[in-house]
Amino acid sequence: MEFGIDVKDTKRFTDEMLNWVRGKGKILIVVHDNPDPDCLASAMALRHLFVMTVNREAVISFSGMICRSENLAMAKALEMPLTPLGLLDLRQFSVICMLDTQPGTGNNSLPDGVKVDILVDHHPLREPSRLCRWVDIRDDYGVTATILFEYLVAQGVYIGTKLATALFYAIKSETQDLGREANKPDRDAYFGLFSLTNTKLLYEITHPKLPVEYYMMVSSALENAKIYGKLLVTNLNKVSFPEIVAEMADFFVRLEEIEVVLAMGHYGDGVILSLRTIRHDMNSGLLIQRLVEGRGRAGGHGMMAGGKINGVSDSSAANTEIEAFLTKRLLAELYVTDCKPLTLRELRGNDVLRQAFRDDQTDRIDFS
Repeated sequence: MEFGIDVKDTKRFTDEMLNWVRGKGKILIVVHDNPDPDCLASAMALRHLFVMTVNREAVISFSGMICRSENLAMAKALEMPLTPLGLLDLRQFSVICMLDTQPGTGNNSLPDGVKVDILVDHHPLREPSRLCRWVDIRDDYGVTATILFEYLVAQGVYIGTKLATALFYAIKSETQDLGREANKPDRDAYFGLFSLTNTKLLYEITHPKLPVEYYMMVSSALENAKIYGKLLVTNLNKVSFPEIVAEMADFFVRLEEIEVVLAMGHYGDGVILSLRTIRHDMNSGLLIQRLVEGRGRAGGHGMMAGGKINGVSDSSAANTEIEAFLTKRLLAELYVTDCKPLTLRELRGNDVLRQAFRDDQTDRIDFS
């Protein structure tokens, strides 16, 4: 059992882990609910590693839904073999792997009491994870897929075009083209994989057709955005697919003058949360855990985090209460007081007035 394994030890770690796997039965790979490109590509890479080194197939399982158009396009274009976790009899598997999530985090559907044998993740170590047999947690990495890429390189495993495209897109999307929480290993993997990718497939993944529901949810996010100084909070209310919440958080954090974004939306039996920041002095994972304390589960790392509050009805009153509760806590955490929220239209109006004032003052300057 090792934590934060040094890159130079990757070969030794994978040698020992694969030797242990050789003497076992069926292998299951579990990723987090509503999987994203990082966990999907990581699962493909681990499955490929098992096939090429110990001649063993593995089942990749997930829970929730894959609804975001880019993620669907990725799964389809790269022909990912995915099986819903609920359809599997876990007693048939001798080896259980978990990627890009950890036991007890609340964002995966592996039943309590099922022991995880192999755990690979780039999020901060959770206490229950110490009970796993093989643990590789590298919270200084921006992407779990980078760790799996290093496994393949360490073992001298051939990386085909489809797998390279999956890994490259995972790093590209998770770090926003190396601009967010990317470390040297992520950069090395990104540039090392680029020449192996299928650019036509990559284009199909990054530019899919979008359903009308997507634009309706974007409209809702825009209409419900509230700006408190450098903080923006938006409530999408009921959403058709959960990934849109994180996408809107990424979307709004690009707004000029905004440093922190909290996006939320009701899905299923609860409210999905996504927190983003451009501030390097803030730990989003710890912050969002404090926001949901006593009401939900959450996690993440430096500049991005997510969570869920279960047991919330989809009524307007319930969603309004959750938004008010979270906003109050977040404002207190950020030490924002006496700040009247502005809509985007009001913010634009204020900007116009400020610019007009600046232009008027410039006109009055005597340059003689």
